[in-house]
Amino acid sequence: MKNKNILKTKKRERRHAKIRAKIIGTSEKPRMSVFKSNRFLYVQIIDDEAGKTLVTGSTKGISGKNQLEKARSLGENIAKKAIEKKIKKVVFDRSGYIYTGKIKKVASAAREGGLKF
Repeated sequence: MKNKNILKTKKRERRHAKIRAKIIGTSEKPRMSVFKSNRFLYVQIIDDEAGKTLVTGSTKGISGKNQLEKARSLGENIAKKAIEKKIKKVVFDRSGYIYTGKIKKVASAAREGGLKF
C-alpha cells in the first residue's frame, strides 16, 4: 500500500512540473495555486515575477457539511479577497491534480465570485 501512495505522489509531482513549466504568474495576471492535503484545501494567489504571495486562504476555518461545500466557500472567499486587492484576472494552477471534485468547485466558485481565468 505504501508503494502505491508514493507512486501516486510522484506522478502528481511530474504532472505539476509540466504545468509549472508553462504557467507563470505576472503582476497583471497572477497564478492561483491550489494544494490538497488529506484534511484541508489551500489556495494562494502568487506573483511569480516578484516572488510574493498576494492572497491566501484555506478550508481550516470554514464550516460546511462536506468537503465540496467547504471548497465552494473557499473559492468564494478567495475571489472576494482578490477583488479587494484589485486582482481580477488570474492563471489557474491545479498543481497536477485532476480537474474534478474539490478542485473544480474551488475554480467554479472563484469564477462566480468575479475572477477571470
